[in-house]
Amino acid sequence: MHCPYCGARESRVLDTRLSACGQEVRRRRACTECDARFTTYERCELEALVIKRDGRKEIYDESKIRHGLERALGKRSLDDTLVHAAIANVSRLVHDTRGKQVESQQIGSWLLEELRKLDQVAYVRFASVYLGFNDASAFREVLDRLEVVSGEDQQSIKDAPSSAVTRKTI
Repeated sequence: MHCPYCGARESRVLDTRLSACGQEVRRRRACTECDARFTTYERCELEALVIKRDGRKEIYDESKIRHGLERALGKRSLDDTLVHAAIANVSRLVHDTRGKQVESQQIGSWLLEELRKLDQVAYVRFASVYLGFNDASAFREVLDRLEVVSGEDQQSIKDAPSSAVTRKTI
């Protein structure tokens, strides 16, 4: 593994553990040249196809999930371990699908569910873009449903508000 600080080609492993999500191996390393320490993660690469709304197919890219979460969580203080676990959960669901093809809307629904558990503000931010809110009543409807779910903790609010939301086709 190349050192991210000096570019040296050699490093030694100091510690190896399973990550919090159990899907990756976390290795703590030290550079043999500059003695800088850094962390690497190893995981199995499995290809799954995502079917976009317009019918195109593309290989699943976890970085898009990470980017969407980062945008929704912008300036919110949340433990990186929880965010990493949410990404791993969605990725596991994608790779567990039969036929190894999953619709992008399904991935969005799984991501909404993870955000609902993590942070309500981030949930509403993501939902407003993903579900294509077009007026304030859509926000009110989702906030009302979010309060019901927080109280009951079992009801799903993945469906778009019926009257005020139009789905975008990308």
